[in-house]
Amino acid sequence: MPGEEASNDGRPGVRGRPGLVALPPLSLYVHVPWCVHKCPYCDFNSHERTGEVPEAEYLKALEADLEQAVPDVWGRPISTVFFGGGTPSLLSAEAVDRMITLFRAYLNLPPGVEITLEANPGTAEAGRFQGYAQAGVNRISLGIQSFDDAKLKRLGRIHDADQARAAIAMAQKAVDRVNLDLMFALPNQTLEQCEGDVREALTYGTGHLSLYHLTLEPNTVFAKFPPRVPDDDLSAAMQDRVAELAESAGFERYEVSAYAQPGQACQHNLNYWQFGDYLGLGPGAHSKISFQHRITRQVRARMPDSWMRLAGQRDGSHIVERRELNHDDLGFEFMLNALRLKQGVEGGLFIERTGLSLLSLLPKMRHAAERGLLEPGLERICATPQGWRFLNELQMEFLAD
Repeated sequence: MPGEEASNDGRPGVRGRPGLVALPPLSLYVHVPWCVHKCPYCDFNSHERTGEVPEAEYLKALEADLEQAVPDVWGRPISTVFFGGGTPSLLSAEAVDRMITLFRAYLNLPPGVEITLEANPGTAEAGRFQGYAQAGVNRISLGIQSFDDAKLKRLGRIHDADQARAAIAMAQKAVDRVNLDLMFALPNQTLEQCEGDVREALTYGTGHLSLYHLTLEPNTVFAKFPPRVPDDDLSAAMQDRVAELAESAGFERYEVSAYAQPGQACQHNLNYWQFGDYLGLGPGAHSKISFQHRITRQVRARMPDSWMRLAGQRDGSHIVERRELNHDDLGFEFMLNALRLKQGVEGGLFIERTGLSLLSLLPKMRHAAERGLLEPGLERICATPQGWRFLNELQMEFLAD
C-alpha cells in the first residue's frame, strides 16, 4: 500500500520528508448527526430532529460516501470503529447492522475489532441494545453526565437519573465493555455533589470512565447565556478529587479525561492520540489519511441534508475541504494529541507517524522543558505533572512561529 501513493496521482512527496516506512493504524468514524434535543453546552455537529430519523436516505448516502472513500484506504485493515454523534442510539438495530455489513463488504474489517456506539440514556431500549450487540457492536459509551436530576435538567439532558441507571443495566447486559461519560464543574455544583456522581458511577463496575470538565464553548447557548459555574479553585479541587476517587477504585488515568481498568482503554481514542489515521464518514466528519509521502485531511459537508444530497452525486462534492499537512502542521498536530496521554509516547513514534526528524522540534521541546512543562530528552515525549495541569499552555509551545 505505501508504494501506491505516487501511482495514484503522480504527485511528488513533500520536499525534505523521507516518507513513511509504514502506514499507521486506521480507524473508522461514523457520524450520526441527529439528536432529540440540542444540549446548551454542546458544540458538536448535532441537529435536533422532530419525527423519525431518515434512516433509508442516510444509509444510501453513507454507502455512497464509503464507495468514494475506499480507493484512499484500499486493503488497509480497520483497527476500530466508532459511531458518534449526535445520538447514534436513535438508529434502529437494523440500520446499525446494515452499516457494519457495508463496512465488512467494502473495507478490511477484521473480526473482533473494537466497535463502539455512543448512546443517550433517554433513547435506551433493551431490545435495541441487544440488536446493536448482535450486529457487531461490542462497546457502548453512555452519555450519563450526572446522576443528579436537577443538574441533568440544567444541562438540557432528555433523561433523568433513573433512566441513566436503567440504561447502564441494559448496556451491561448487551456488551462486555461499557463507558460512562460524566461531567463535573456543572452549574452551581458543589464538591460534595461532584463526589456523589463519581462515587455512584464507580458502583456499576464498568471498565471505563470519561470524566469531563464542563467548558463553555463558543457558539453554544451556554456561551451566549453563561450559567454560574464553580470558580477556578473549586474546579481544580473537583478535578483532583475526581482523579483520586477513580484511581483509588483501580482506574488508571491514561489521558486527560479518560480512566480505564487494566485492558479497558478505548483503542479508538488511543489511535487518535497516537496520531493514527482515521476515515470519517457522515456529515461534518473529518478524516486523516496517510500515504507514503504525504498526509492529508478531509472534511465532509456539515449539514445532514447537504451531505446526503452531495454524497449521492458521487462526484466528491460532499468533501468540502481537502488539504495536505505541511511540516509545521505535522509537528503541532502530533504534539496536540500525544501530550494528552499521561505516559506520553516514545520519541520514535513522531518519526514513524510524521516522516520527520524529531530534531525539527528540538528547540521548542527544550523551551518547554526549561519552563518545567515537558520532560527533558528525546526518548519519550511526555508532559510533566505541571505541563499536564496546564496542557493548553504546553501545546501552544508547538504552534508554528
